[in-house]
Amino acid sequence: MEIVRKMNVPVEFLFETIIKSVLSDIYSQTGKKISENQLAGFEYIKTFAKNNKATIKIEEITKNKSYQYRTTSNINDFLVTYKVHPLTEESCELHYSEKMESFGYLQKINDAFVGIIWSRLKKRRFNAMLNQIEANFSSKVVKND
Repeated sequence: MEIVRKMNVPVEFLFETIIKSVLSDIYSQTGKKISENQLAGFEYIKTFAKNNKATIKIEEITKNKSYQYRTTSNINDFLVTYKVHPLTEESCELHYSEKMESFGYLQKINDAFVGIIWSRLKKRRFNAMLNQIEANFSSKVVKND
């Protein structure tokens, strides 16, 4: 899945929102409070529904430019990349991509089938999340005026 979208928020706000979410997930999964400076190379185990577990490794982080992580389980390897570019002081462009490699023939077939069914819903949810980020920024701007 790939999404390219103009965001009506400063690049700093979008990047900070992404990183706050990452730090919150790390804390909820590990109990560790780490800083943004400690994220590069950080690795932890995440528990999903039905006690499924995966290793998450933060592969790249460049402040206000890019963030990439990899989720690896016994059934697949999932790579997510966020790249952000400022357009103006109040807007930016987000390039979001996901790549998945499934392990085993049956898993590949299953993931391809599920991907076809869920990809539209997943894009819709992701865009709703981006809309919420824009709304959060707008409400902060209104409060500060």
